[in-house]
Amino acid sequence: MQQRKKELQRTHQFLHKHAALWCGLLVTLLLMVAAGMLVWHQLNPKTHFNNLKTVAHNHTQVHQAKGTFNILVIGSDERKNQVSGHTDSMLLVHADLTKKHYTIMSIPRDSRIYLNNFGYTKLTSVQAVYQAKYGAKQGAFRAVQAISSYLDVPVNYYLETNYTGFRSMVHAVGGITMNVPFNVTLTHPWYTEDYNKLITAGNHKLTAKMVTEIVHERDSVPGTDFGRQRLQEAALLGIGNKISDPLNAFKVPALVSSISQFLVATNMSKTDMISIGLAMKSNFNAKKQVRYLQLQGKDTVLYDDVLQNYNDEIVLERSQLHKIITQDF
Repeated sequence: MQQRKKELQRTHQFLHKHAALWCGLLVTLLLMVAAGMLVWHQLNPKTHFNNLKTVAHNHTQVHQAKGTFNILVIGSDERKNQVSGHTDSMLLVHADLTKKHYTIMSIPRDSRIYLNNFGYTKLTSVQAVYQAKYGAKQGAFRAVQAISSYLDVPVNYYLETNYTGFRSMVHAVGGITMNVPFNVTLTHPWYTEDYNKLITAGNHKLTAKMVTEIVHERDSVPGTDFGRQRLQEAALLGIGNKISDPLNAFKVPALVSSISQFLVATNMSKTDMISIGLAMKSNFNAKKQVRYLQLQGKDTVLYDDVLQNYNDEIVLERSQLHKIITQDF
């Protein structure tokens, strides 16, 4: 009995002595749980993309459904150490994370556009015009605003990449499987050893270098720029399938951490990117969930006020554009 009392006394002394420690551990644990809940709330795709801002001021009052947003993706010909470039490719992406559906619309780079204080020119020149006047980052932002107004569509996020950046992105996911829609002969490759190389139609496991070579080709493919848009679509689907594969889920944080290697400019935060990755990480099926659109227009020789010459420009069908924007974006 006496022994039992001594044991209880020692236990009481121990608990009393270490009460502060236990309280500290409990508080730490509660704070960790609370922090985890806060982080999850910030990353949860169901809440993260509600009440988003738009890039262009005239779209700030546009109502967008919860879990939906638009991204303008710009591929420029900007080289390393350059501070400006022309737009080689342009994609508008509408994401509906609730329905798990994605619409991708290719915008012809030679589409005719009017810029205040500059006159008429082609979309491919907009970025270079604004960057020459306002600098690299502010110029890219103003170009996105101009394109948003031109398409009459709200843009929430923009991403600009270039040759080096796109190659780094594909390399970061370990290459992709790409369904090449038609035979492609590399007539204008980045690397001389790839000149006249033929890539046949069908599925190919490709390195980052070869993917970048393929999406750059235009002269040997059906429809030139329109054909290149289809190649870019196939590459994007390959990247989406690779990232969303559960076996590659561990690569997403590393991919986001290295984002600066392949993005020239963006207003998207790392939490935005991780949240998108979480939304796509399971049950992603590109054939069922992704819809691809190409804008049509009339190819006409017109005067370009910026370039001060006559050149081929595409005048988009505004009625078709308005219908697509209203229904899909």
